Amino acid sequence: MHKTPNDWNIDIHDSGSESTPLLSSESQASTDSVIFQDSETSDLECTPTNTYFNYGSVETCSIKSTGTVIPKRPPPLAQDHALVIPLSLNTSCPLNVTQDRCYEIHNTDMIFNNEKYESNSKQSILNDFTSKFLSQSCLLEQEAVCNDIKPKQSSLVTVFSIWNTILGSSMLTIPWGIQMAGFIPGIILILLMSGFCLYTAYCLLLVHKYHGGHKGIEVMQLSRIYLNKSAEYVAKIFSITVLLGATIAYWVLMTNFLYNSVNFIYDSIIATPEHFAADNASHPSEVLCPKNTIYNNISIIHENTYNTLGPIWDLYKTVPIFLGLLIFPFLNFSSPTFFTKFNSLGTASIIYLIIFVLVKSASWGINMDDTEWEINWSLKSSFPALSGMLAMSFFIHNIIITVMQSNHDQSKNGRDLSIAYLLVTLTYIIVGVVFYICFPLSKSCIEDNVLNNFQKWSGLTVGARIVLLFQLLTVFPLLAYMLRVQMLSSICKTSNRCCVILVNIILVCVCIMFAVFVPYIGTIVRYTGALSGFIYIFTLPSLLYLAILKEQKKLTIFSMLLHTSIPILGFLNLIAQFFITEK
Repeated sequence: MHKTPNDWNIDIHDSGSESTPLLSSESQASTDSVIFQDSETSDLECTPTNTYFNYGSVETCSIKSTGTVIPKRPPPLAQDHALVIPLSLNTSCPLNVTQDRCYEIHNTDMIFNNEKYESNSKQSILNDFTSKFLSQSCLLEQEAVCNDIKPKQSSLVTVFSIWNTILGSSMLTIPWGIQMAGFIPGIILILLMSGFCLYTAYCLLLVHKYHGGHKGIEVMQLSRIYLNKSAEYVAKIFSITVLLGATIAYWVLMTNFLYNSVNFIYDSIIATPEHFAADNASHPSEVLCPKNTIYNNISIIHENTYNTLGPIWDLYKTVPIFLGLLIFPFLNFSSPTFFTKFNSLGTASIIYLIIFVLVKSASWGINMDDTEWEINWSLKSSFPALSGMLAMSFFIHNIIITVMQSNHDQSKNGRDLSIAYLLVTLTYIIVGVVFYICFPLSKSCIEDNVLNNFQKWSGLTVGARIVLLFQLLTVFPLLAYMLRVQMLSSICKTSNRCCVILVNIILVCVCIMFAVFVPYIGTIVRYTGALSGFIYIFTLPSLLYLAILKEQKKLTIFSMLLHTSIPILGFLNLIAQFFITEK
């Protein structure tokens, strides 16, 4: 039966990107005649899709509709000739999100439902079709917009995007993780976890490619399609868990950086020379050991040297609250666009941390004797602290599909992903190993935030804290925005200002509670990484890959055993976190 162009179905999906990571959602509206209205942006009208920590957020802007249904996209056509037909633009969305509103109709000879149309009739068919939606002037204008859009990026940009996305403040905890696992076992564990994470991320890319490589499809949607709806809910819950763990970890770090930065500035302006002399006499070296070792029993001693402002400025009691008062107004922005302008700070802070560690380590020299070399070959019972932390440190799985879709040559996705993971692994090993070998005090003194091992007056340390504080102050509102949108979109279809403020208040209170009672960044990162990694790194990629092997009738006993053992390892990694004694 012949179908006229009026019967064709056209999908309208709007997407775009603002540079900043971990959210995935879809927004779709249908209408027969599209009417666009200006409206105030709300959290659920422009929902960030597949966003991530340091790299970017992708927004899906919904179309205002009258409630009728837009037909779906016509069948794909052959590929000799391309004619771009852009559909109408949502004026509430920026121009850089219009590329998905354009699609290509290929081939001089058009084939619809096995009926062939000659070239002389093709133009009249297209004119009948486009007249339903656009005037001629709008058509020409939007065709120019669509033709100018260059959404693809080179392999080099893709590699460094992944590198920048995965790396972050977790570099501060790597030396502590190596100390918890043992030197040589720690290096081996980093290599193993990197290999696991690379393989499972690549499995997700294979599943997405098998599904057709469509935009707007992420792990959540693939879980629903190839597993079941329960798997989609699990993916959503643990995507929220990753975001929540990241916001808590960032809050603890911001509290620490704010506290020490303010103390340094205060002492530089107010403190007397006698105060500095006494401080330097009590700590003649720039390196600190905030732990007290007595008969091999290690207990945390809070550093009180910096308490020059009295009880109103306490690291574990008042500073988290002051931070909440400072940052809460920024959390209520309806759009995070302002903060994405500072994303370059992410790369700058990473480079600064690498230089900081290398410079400090070079100034100390190697500080390991023969006995320590021999001891550090043994695996410590606390090694799961490193494996749990690495699950978070290598985590990019819930947005890797979106990141790789921007790659210009999709056939090189596997190669580029491997190179990116290799760079991340080398960065972690260089930072962790160099700091561990050169640290001049007992290795048990290494903190889960290595900046805590330095005096407040150490020049490079002051710079690191200030740079990281400013970077986290710009990243945190983005994380909070992503978390809020994903929570609200899972609970309700619409949101209002009261819901936004309520969610922000709850989030800030949770972060303050952790900063007051559990201010240990290593503990937060390893539990979050082990829990979310069990689902996103070990379980969902393995199950999804098994599902497509089964559909292709390529499932073998070896593949079954391999991909069922990976989730078991993730589960053991999670359980082991509860049996670690903090040191």
